Amino acid sequence: MTEPYAVPVPRGYRVGVWEVREPIATGAFGSVYAARRMDDGDRTRGTGDAGRTDRPGPARHGATGAGSGSALPETAALKFLPTGTGTPRQLNHLRELIGREVELLQRLRQPRLIRMYESLTVDDPADGRLDGATVLVLERAEGSLSALLKTVPRPPAGPTLLAQVCAGLAQLHRAGWVHGDLKPANVLLMADDSVRLADFNMAAEMEGTHAYTPAFSTPDYTPPELLWSEIGERGRRIRPSADVWAFGVLAHLVLTGSFPLPGATPTTRRDAAVAYARGTHELRLSPELPQAWREIVRACLTRTHADRIGTDALLHRVTAAAEGARGAARFSPRALFRPRTRGRPRRTLLAAAVAGLVALASLGYGVVRWSDGGREPVSGPGPGGTASVSAASYGADELRTDRDVPPAYRLLIVETAHDCDRVEVTPALLAAILKVESDFEPDLADPENDEYGIARWTPSVLRWWMNEDGTPGESVPQPPFPPAESIPAMGRYLCWIAPRLDENIEGDRSVLTAVAYRTSYKKVNDAGGVPPKYYDYADRVAHHLKEYTPRRQK
Repeated sequence: MTEPYAVPVPRGYRVGVWEVREPIATGAFGSVYAARRMDDGDRTRGTGDAGRTDRPGPARHGATGAGSGSALPETAALKFLPTGTGTPRQLNHLRELIGREVELLQRLRQPRLIRMYESLTVDDPADGRLDGATVLVLERAEGSLSALLKTVPRPPAGPTLLAQVCAGLAQLHRAGWVHGDLKPANVLLMADDSVRLADFNMAAEMEGTHAYTPAFSTPDYTPPELLWSEIGERGRRIRPSADVWAFGVLAHLVLTGSFPLPGATPTTRRDAAVAYARGTHELRLSPELPQAWREIVRACLTRTHADRIGTDALLHRVTAAAEGARGAARFSPRALFRPRTRGRPRRTLLAAAVAGLVALASLGYGVVRWSDGGREPVSGPGPGGTASVSAASYGADELRTDRDVPPAYRLLIVETAHDCDRVEVTPALLAAILKVESDFEPDLADPENDEYGIARWTPSVLRWWMNEDGTPGESVPQPPFPPAESIPAMGRYLCWIAPRLDENIEGDRSVLTAVAYRTSYKKVNDAGGVPPKYYDYADRVAHHLKEYTPRRQK
């Protein structure tokens, strides 16, 4: 369970005039680190080789950079993108994504778009993981909207935040660009209480009525017309109306704490969007959505792109709705994201709900039912006075009920698997790994290997997988770690591992993912399959995976 970051960069690493400090976030294509500027003289950026330094401390690695001579700040965020290693296909894909982001950031300087100070290329032959990596030097944010919503669902300042997001979209569209991936994680909150749009690797410049973007998107924020659109040699055709749809979803989530389309997972919500677009389902917005915003969201979430509101008209209506919201609280990112020195990390809704379910099961109340339209499990009888879902039989079509999976963990295992949209990561696989790792023992302690709890987490690694939005936890609870935190974190890590396994290695993809959890995906790729040291581990996972999978799925 190592190497949780897409691009691991050690603290103190020097590139150009920047020294890497603490990690901020990671994604599938790159990793972001805080940095401080270390030069004492020239505060402007330029071009050319960054050279060497005789200053005591960590060596500064060579880098070539590009910029326009504007002043560099004292601190920044460094986004490392690994363009120096990988297969030719991966490199071409990454270079295309990076090229999109760099081109937009170099050409557009708008108050609601994150600012790029310079771009660098790492020259460090001694480190194959970093040599050739592209580094974008960006404004440092206090946090993301995604992190804020985890901390403060339905923030009082929501209308003000949304007005700034919409202003950013208007600036993009007026300049002839489409964002292509608007979502909470790509909305950054700054220290001056302003909002910035970020992550433009899916952005595309308009060519007439359309732009062309890679065929990747986040299902919850993708308009239905793109879910079945054809993909040509240049990618998928996209219009500004796609960003308008995403804004409608975002506004509903910020103001009500829920998605506008029903479903417990991104896949079911995607299917609901398709059904809505085809006219077989109606759009039922949350009753908690204020009337002015209800009209705005409906104008964004039309069945066809042609009926969708234009960006300038949307901005006018959003601005009026935000100004009309009485007592809209002023938000302070600096206060919201101030590091906490005490207490346990905040749990996600699912983790907190499941913790309650586990407590009920331990007391002998083995029943739950789902509240209408929500995900929170509610204890008690269903219609007719009988339990509508039993903890002991929850998810029976995906995880066998006649084996030794403890009933108290079934809901957590099944819903964790549902949160990952990878066929390799199933409830049966999660249960098989937990069986092999700990025999479902929640209080396992193995100090010699620094591994604890039902999923055998190492504390320093668990920190990076505690939050759903990819941001590290501010602190780690004392081991052994409770299942309500350990199991969702394991699911997120498995979901991150699965696409990083080489497509050409031999063996069951689920078992290979499990082995990579125990060691690392790189060791599995290097071995071309299961490394000999882990043959026994793989055999045991395979045995229990077969044992826990319902017969009709085998």
